Parts: sequence; C-alpha cells; structure tokens
Amino acid sequence: MEKSAIFATDWKRSRGRHYDEPKSPTRTVFQRDRDRIIHASAFRRLKQKTQVFVAHEGDHYRTRLTHSLEVAQIARSVARTLGLDEDLAEALALAHDIGHPPFGHAGEDQLDASMRKYDGFDHNAQTLRVVTKLERRYPNFDGLNLSWEMLEGLVKHNGPLLTGEQTIEALPAAFRDYPQLEGLELETFAGPEAQVAALADDIAYNNHDIDDGIAAGLFEIGDMAELPLVGETFRSVQSDFPYLDKTRTVYEAVRRLIGYWIGDLVGQTQARAEAYRPGSAEDVRNMPIPLVAFSSELDEQQKALRAFLHEKMYKHYKVNRMRSQAKRILKDLFELFYTEPETLPPEWREDAEQVRGRRRARTVCDYIAGMTDNFAIEEHRRLFNFESMI
Repeated sequence: MEKSAIFATDWKRSRGRHYDEPKSPTRTVFQRDRDRIIHASAFRRLKQKTQVFVAHEGDHYRTRLTHSLEVAQIARSVARTLGLDEDLAEALALAHDIGHPPFGHAGEDQLDASMRKYDGFDHNAQTLRVVTKLERRYPNFDGLNLSWEMLEGLVKHNGPLLTGEQTIEALPAAFRDYPQLEGLELETFAGPEAQVAALADDIAYNNHDIDDGIAAGLFEIGDMAELPLVGETFRSVQSDFPYLDKTRTVYEAVRRLIGYWIGDLVGQTQARAEAYRPGSAEDVRNMPIPLVAFSSELDEQQKALRAFLHEKMYKHYKVNRMRSQAKRILKDLFELFYTEPETLPPEWREDAEQVRGRRRARTVCDYIAGMTDNFAIEEHRRLFNFESMI
C-alpha cells in the first residue's frame, strides 16, 4: 500500500451527498459510490454497447463494459502509485461511459442530430442525467445519490466546463437540467482521482483499439512500422520473440505500451506535483494546469497513433457501413417514438404522451440512449419489419 499523497482526496472529508443517508458501517463513501455504479442497470447494459464494433459482431471485441473495466484497472494502478484514493478513481472509471447510447459515437452523433431542435445530446451530460435522475432504485430519491466528488469528477471528465467567455447557457441541456450543477465548481479542474480516471480512459482506448483493429483485419502489424513508439515496441517484441505468433505478439506489444503510457503519466504527474506543490485536493482543482498529464513527447506520439487509427480503423468502409446502419436505426426509432408516443413501453409512454416539444423529445432520447445495441436492432426489427408481425 502506497503512502497517501497530501493532495489525495480524503474520503473522511467528502462533501457528502445531496440526500442525507446513514453512513455505511463497512464501506467508505467512495467504496459505496463504486458499488452503486456496479449495481446500476445502466452499468449492466454496457455489456452490449459497442466501442467500435457492434456488439453482435463477435464476443472477441471490446464493449463499453469491458472497456470500463480496463479503464478502472489502469486508474486504480495509477492512483495507488501516486498515493491517491483508489476507490474514487475506480468508481469514476467504471461510471464514465454509462451515458453512452447504443452504437458508440455513431449513435451519439445520430441522437444529437435527432435532438438538434431540442437542445441536442451529449454522452457526458447524459451520464450525469443517468446517475441523478434515470436510475430509480431507492425509495427516497431518484438517481444514485452519489457523493459530490463523484458528480464533480463525472461532469469534468474532459476538464472544466466553464472556460473563458463560456456560460452555463452554452452547456448541453442534460447538464443545465441538473439543479445543483453550479455547486460542482465548473470553472476549476476536477480532483486528482478524476483526472487519473480521464487519462486512464485515453490509455485504454488508444492501446486496445490496436488490438481490436488487428483482430478485425482492418490493418496489420506492419502498417504501424513508422508510428513513433508503437512501431518501435512491436519491433522490440519481434526481436525478443522472433517465433511468436501474431496474436501473442500483439498482446505483448500492447501490454508493453500500456506500461509505457502509465510510466509516463506517473512521471509527469509527479514532476508537476513537485513543481506546484499542491497541499490538498482543493489545491489540485485550482492549479492553472491539470496535475495529471502525459509528457509533451508522449502527447505527440499519441497524436500520430490517433491519426493512424482514425484513417485505418474509424474510417474503414466496414466501420462506416456499421455507422450508417446504426444511424438509420436510431433515426427511425426517434422519429416514430416522438410522433407516435403510444408505441413506447408503458413506463415511458405515460410521460411522453402528456407533453410535446423538448420534454417529449428528451423522454424519447432517454429511452433510446439506454438501449443496448442488440435491443435497438431488435426494437427496430419489431417496429419496421412487417414479417415480424406474422
């Protein structure tokens, strides 16, 4: 067990929950947050929500659930090394994607397009909506009643919400609809554990997309030969193990790359802590730059990898076909449910039928955003395929 850093979040000094609850006799505040995420319906549904490939295309590819577990493992390792609260870092990592709709970024793009007249859709804002409103498990409140530190970390997953001349009115609607939003200190950075979870997300998807892209046949090891760091790492594996099969070569290279990313992140963060000397998590929030960061050298190497993945993987015609089909499915479902709310399940129909405009659209959006890939495909088949009625 590493010694706690002076700037770590102290669970004993948590700012608490919006609704008062008796303390757990066996768990810290953040352990309880983590357990509430794990037991949430939205978290379970991540098992059939896509990262890049639609969930039904094969069980070898990563889903939102397996990705979230990998992010949590990386976040916990980094937090332990830096002396931060591991449970808070893990809980934030597990929760960061539960606002994602089906079909990954294609689904988000289409929901945002369908909601354009009604204040749009943003998956980070939807995460806040899920944990404060849509999860309904407790008798005394809607949502999960997570700690202030969890909510702050989730809304600032990409950094401060208010920078420069930006106002609250410019934020996504699902953020603005949360009554206690301003109390999350939108102008500052998130606490140190939330910053760790955000960059653990980068480490996981950058490296594991290499694995999934090769497994899907979208590109080969040799295509990455000129990529800084990545090409060198694959060559080192092939030099160390010249007769290793392709699958194990990829696994070993990705393992080494993740180790390198983590080492760089820890080293750069320790250097910034030494330079700025934050004395508390509050000091971390008020730093002029993020405490947790990659080196400038690794940032440049990441840009090259992301450009490669964008060209070879995310723009691949097979992926584009999936995106096109996914968008049509969600577009059809949104239009039908909005114009004919009586086709919604009873628990959603009651709300949607009583209102129009923005409120009905948001109800329909909530319903669709909660779907898994497979459920959305099946729901579309039931509603638009005449043969399913025979």
